[in-house]
Formats: sequence, structure tokens, C-alpha cells
Amino acid sequence: MTARVVVVDDQTVVREGLTLLLGLLPGVEVVGSAADGEAAVELVEAERPDVVLMDLRMPRMDGVEATRRIRAAHPGTQVVVLTTYSDDESVFAALQAGARGFLTKSADAEEIARAVATVMRGDAQLDPAVQRRLVEAVLPPAGPSERERPRRDDGLRDGLTRREAEVLRLIAQGRTNAEISADLFIGEATVKTHINNLFAKIGVRDRAQAVTYAYRHGLADP
Repeated sequence: MTARVVVVDDQTVVREGLTLLLGLLPGVEVVGSAADGEAAVELVEAERPDVVLMDLRMPRMDGVEATRRIRAAHPGTQVVVLTTYSDDESVFAALQAGARGFLTKSADAEEIARAVATVMRGDAQLDPAVQRRLVEAVLPPAGPSERERPRRDDGLRDGLTRREAEVLRLIAQGRTNAEISADLFIGEATVKTHINNLFAKIGVRDRAQAVTYAYRHGLADP
């Protein structure tokens, strides 16, 4: 299935470069580009793309507010954030606004293509640098005593079963549904059922929020 993509960035050279790059990828069709969040919202309304590649720092309307409006009006359109710096605080705001993917602007064509395909499947795609920043934000400062370190447990928090906690731990490691299926020797349909159940129990919308939960509550190793 061809992914219909909109590119949003206030820097002309970046916007045109991404448009050209994406146009060379199989299974991707760029249906438009915008230079700020306000124009992006209008373009999504007109084109109804599958995925928006969204810059964060832009005039008139930033990427966070644009993401919030797009996800509210068009829940079928996924947003992949493109950030210059992985420690940008706006990354976390964009996560809360509904972004499903996070890439730094150093990402290559393969990484962008993978992110587009991943969010279209309903999964989240986190650049390793962004994921490290996310983990650092929810863990205590380096070097705490054993008493201060988050305690690893086997689940049952918020009603999680041990199997759901195991699936959550693998999600935090960046594993896809197919990889979790292979690791645990269960079908992908069963993996999806576990994910749906654990998301409901811990009150998260997507894998990125699940990763935050896992590290915050000591259900995954740093």
C-alpha cells in the first residue's frame, strides 16, 4: 500500500530535500509540503495523508500544536516528528499531543521509510537517541543508591499479568510485534491482544507512552 505523506518544515532546503528523498522511496507518495504548522493543518484537511513528517520549531504555529490539531481532527493521520536535537523538550509535548514517531534530522532514507511504515501499522518508531532521552527523563539521576533505584518486578502493577509485563518489557526494548511473537513463541494476534489489554490497564495510547511507563515503574532495564 502506498503511503501518502506530507512534509512540514520551515527550512526550505530541508523541506525540499525531504520531499525529493521521499519521492525516491518505493511505496511513498508525497502529496504536499508546508512551511509552518498552520499551513500543515490546512494541507492535511485538504489531502488527508496517511503520515505527516513534522518539524517542531516553526513560525505561526509550532509542530506540537499542529500535531495536536491534526490528531484531534484526523485520527487516521499519523505524525512522525523530525527534531534537530533529541533533547528538545518539545519532543515530550509532541508525544502528549499524539505523535507516533520521533526521528532526528540526521535520519537516513531507510530510517524514514521504516518510520513511515511502522506508524502506518499503528506502532511507534523512536530514534535511539530520542528513546535514550525519554528514558533519562523518567529515571533518577545517574549513580543512585540501591534503595533509590527503580525496583524491577515481574508485573501485576495496575493489574498486569506476568505475560503482559513481559510483552511491555520487550516493547521498551524497541521490539516489533513480529519480534515479540518470535521471542515469546506466540502468534502475532496474541501479541496484539496482550498489547491492547496492557495499554488499557496502564492507561496509555501508544508504544512510546508504554515505554515511558515501563521505565518509570521499573518494569524494564535502563
